[in-house]
Amino acid sequence: MNWDDTAQPADDTTGRLVGSAADGEDQAVEAALRPKSLAEFVGQERVREQLDLVLRAARQRGATADHVLLSGAPGLGKTTLSMIIAAEMEAPIRITSGPAIQHAGDLAAILSSLQEGEVLFLDEIHRMSRPAEEMLYMAMEDFRVDVIVGKGPGATAIPLELPPFTLVGATTRAGLLPPPLRDRFGFTAHMEFYEPAELERVIHRSADLLDVTIDTDGAAEIAGRSRGTPRIANRLLRRVRDYAQVKADGRITQEIAAAALRVYEVDARGLDRLDRAVLEALLKLFGGGPVGLSTLSVAVGEERETVEEVAEPFLVREGLLARTPRGRVATPAAWAHLGLTAPQSHGTGGSGQGDLFGA
Repeated sequence: MNWDDTAQPADDTTGRLVGSAADGEDQAVEAALRPKSLAEFVGQERVREQLDLVLRAARQRGATADHVLLSGAPGLGKTTLSMIIAAEMEAPIRITSGPAIQHAGDLAAILSSLQEGEVLFLDEIHRMSRPAEEMLYMAMEDFRVDVIVGKGPGATAIPLELPPFTLVGATTRAGLLPPPLRDRFGFTAHMEFYEPAELERVIHRSADLLDVTIDTDGAAEIAGRSRGTPRIANRLLRRVRDYAQVKADGRITQEIAAAALRVYEVDARGLDRLDRAVLEALLKLFGGGPVGLSTLSVAVGEERETVEEVAEPFLVREGLLARTPRGRVATPAAWAHLGLTAPQSHGTGGSGQGDLFGA
């Protein structure tokens, strides 16, 4: 349904079923299931309404749409919206990414080949090189770039006029964009995580397109474990479909969905093996913390970066874990989720290992 970010994020490379990065299978399926218009796009009501006004006004003026910046977590629909912008403006779209533009010349080659009104989608725009970034300032504002010919004292700058175009930038880390670049976008939108009811609509739409029979309770079961992300919802739907096909009559009910996701180790709140391993180590080995990240990583048997960048963000967002100056601390919700009782000394850091290794 609504997905995005064809480039693999650096913080989600473990191939997890509940990971938000798109693998090869995801990209192939997403291409067939993406909505083609704002009317088909599910969720992000505020962004859709605002973007609809921007695009309608541009069409009425017969002008190119303003540059658009889309920010938010992977899998929420940034790439999909960029394609919808091109479709609504009846314009072609060119897709590239920040890491692919390492030199100003790379960007100049792309910009100089754009057609009038074309949409240029630049994924992970915050990872673009600084020289290319500075060239983009002038291209966005004046539709012009200066191409440097020659080297040293004999180098000359040749101005190259560009046709009006619409840049759609996507980023998972808007704070890393320099202010001069942010200020050149006429419309900025932040993509929010989806509510379960919205994900149910996503799942029903995808099930129809995949020719999968699913009832309301089955869709709700999958939606509740999808971490508020359409990409994950659709990935879980495909895995539950496989289970229903092999173990049942192909129809997805609440019981079938729950049984399938138990096989894939995705629990009722969307936690997988890694997430639960982090919580169990924190609760059972260290009494709920505080405990240092290095100590926790060793206890789980994972790299420090994996725990910090892959597991922790969702646990913090769910209110199951807190980051403090003294280390990681489990919340009462974490104890309840694992069915454990917090000790009287919970939160005092009795193990001492959090202080020894640091946060």
